[in-house]
Amino acid sequence: MCLIAFAWNVHPRWRLLLAGNRDEFHARPSAELARWQQPAIIAGKDLEAGGTWLGVTDSGRCSVVTNVRDPRDPQLGRSRGLLALDYLAGEADANAHAQALLRTAADYRPFNLLTFDARHGFYLGNRPDARGQAITPGVHGLSNADFNTPWPKTRALMAHVQAWLDAGQDDEFAPLFAALADPRVYPDDQLPDTGIGLERERWLSSAFIRGEHYGTRASTVVAVDHQGRGVVVERRFGPFGKELGETALPFGASI
Repeated sequence: MCLIAFAWNVHPRWRLLLAGNRDEFHARPSAELARWQQPAIIAGKDLEAGGTWLGVTDSGRCSVVTNVRDPRDPQLGRSRGLLALDYLAGEADANAHAQALLRTAADYRPFNLLTFDARHGFYLGNRPDARGQAITPGVHGLSNADFNTPWPKTRALMAHVQAWLDAGQDDEFAPLFAALADPRVYPDDQLPDTGIGLERERWLSSAFIRGEHYGTRASTVVAVDHQGRGVVVERRFGPFGKELGETALPFGASI
């Protein structure tokens, strides 16, 4: 994923409410959201490296990963998509998983990782060094920088999630998908300088990125209730934002 906003333990129904966009090269092969047989998870699949960018389990676990935008940082190490997969397929709770991953985080390509279970949520990253923190109740955001880094599109998506909460929404996710589809480009004085040049900073500043070779491949909303049941909805896109389909899968102990 490249843009995420989520509400953790602040909604009367949903323990976790997450909205995010996956931006990627269109040529990179991937499979759409589906139930996997082995391991038993619900996720999209990166067919190049075998991992996933976002997934959930029937026990209510969720994990999502982003890269770190820094062209000066060599992309060396294990695929970061394996991080989400390893957590979802494992048995360790989020707290134990976080403590273990901090010891091996340097083995992976630059990453930001979110992990959630029935009790805990964690943010973990490995740039500039391995670090982790427990997630507190509230609305948070993540893109290709650090946790809650105030990039304009991250702040905007967080505001939309907060507005969704304030409006007393429950299972109407259209406002979240509308926020994820926002093509707005932000003013130059609000843009970060990540070393890719002003023109690309402008292009990548929008929540939804349209391009022939690179752009938003999927918009996803995840809702997990306090009993671990929920739904994950994925909308898929091709070059220049062409709509390719939608999948909604329920999960939980009663499924």
